[in-house]
Order: sequence, then C-alpha cells, then structure tokens
Amino acid sequence: MNSVRALVRQTISLQRTSVISRRAFHISPASMSDAIFLHRDTPDNNSKIPFEFDADNKKRIEEILKKYPAQYKKAAIMPLLDLGQRQHGFTSISVMNEVARLLEVPPMRVYEVATFYTMFNRQPVGKYFLQLCTTTPCQLGGCGSTKILNTLTEELKIQPGETTKDGLFTLVEVECAGACVNAPVMAINDDYYEDLTPETTKKLLDNLKAGKTITPGPQSGRHTCEHAPGVYTTLNDEPYGPGFKVRADL
Repeated sequence: MNSVRALVRQTISLQRTSVISRRAFHISPASMSDAIFLHRDTPDNNSKIPFEFDADNKKRIEEILKKYPAQYKKAAIMPLLDLGQRQHGFTSISVMNEVARLLEVPPMRVYEVATFYTMFNRQPVGKYFLQLCTTTPCQLGGCGSTKILNTLTEELKIQPGETTKDGLFTLVEVECAGACVNAPVMAINDDYYEDLTPETTKKLLDNLKAGKTITPGPQSGRHTCEHAPGVYTTLNDEPYGPGFKVRADL
C-alpha cells in the first residue's frame, strides 16, 4: 500500500512540474481594440435620431445597386455604410438601420459588418480623423512614429482615442498603413501624409487649424516613394545587368 501511495505522489509531483514549466506559445499580451462591439445609447447616437440619405446619395445608391443582382443587394452593405458615414459624420445606429431598411436585410446583418471593420466609426469623430501608424516599420522608419505620436499629443492636448474639445481632431493609432517605404505615415481622413517629422507634423496641424489646404503624400520633397541616393536606399552603385555571375558558355 505504501508503495502505491508513493507512486501516486510521484505521479502528481511530475504533473505539477509539467504544468509549472509549460510555456505558452504566445508570450505577448493580446492586443484588444478600444471599441466595444455592443451599442450603448448616447444623446447623439440612438435609434430615435432620424437619418435619411440626401438626394445626391440616393442617386449614388441607385447606381451602386445596379452592380448587384436583385436577390444579392445585401452585398452593398459596405458601400452604403460608407456613404452614410460620409454624410452623417460617423456610422450611427440610425445609419445602420436605414441601410438595413434599404437593402431589406435584418439590422443584425448590418451591425455585424459595422462592428467588424474598423473603417466604420460608430462614435462621433472630429472633422479631421488622424490615424497614425505605430507598427514596427513606422517605428523604425525615418524619425520613428513615437516622435510623431508625441508631437500630436503635445500639440493637440489629447491622447489616442480622444477628440479635441473643439471637435476638430480625433487621434487614433492604427496597424500597418501599407506605406512602409514612406514611414512614418499618418492618414488624415482619406489621404496619406508620409515621411513625417515632428516639424512637418506640426505644420500640417497648424494649417488645418487655420483652415488652409494641405498637400497629401510625402512631406519630405519626394514625389512618391522614389529613392533618394544615400538617404532612402542602399543602392549606391550601378545595378548589374543580365548574365551577372552566369557562365559564358551557357
């Protein structure tokens, strides 16, 4: 009996050691969105606030629906939500309900789309929606996105996820913007502003505050993403041509 008990104790001890020494495959904390999937009624976002597409957007909707068979017009949920957001300023619950009514789908089908894609802002945002990329390439490229983020928070007196008191700016951090070669990059509404520095970032903000037009694209003088010799490339010698390091008898 004692030998059996000793064997059981040894087995339990080994199991405990195995559990304690086990390491998770992912050691980084999960990154969660700062937006909730559930809707919460607020004074400026509730189903009692009426919404209707204006005359111009109704014409656009007619053209959009022509692209889909009548039985599949639910495929137009995304473009109609985009139209609603551009007209209303954000994708409110009333916008979603109107899209559901027009497309003759259950409202939940529209809610599912609006809560999945981060392009739909379900809460009011400022006139200028600043989306700063803070992933690795933008952290390493140029002066680094951290300096740009610090400049934005210092100049606007807000933190990511907040809107200025005058309703002019909303600042958020986003994942890769797909313009790594022009890092750091920030989207302002629909346009990208690239090759940012603290100085050019402040200039953009000052011009927006003054109601002046700003020019999208690289703020460094580059036209698009062409290299600047000795600055943005390691290609400092003449490129080799066809046949390089290939036997002459082949």
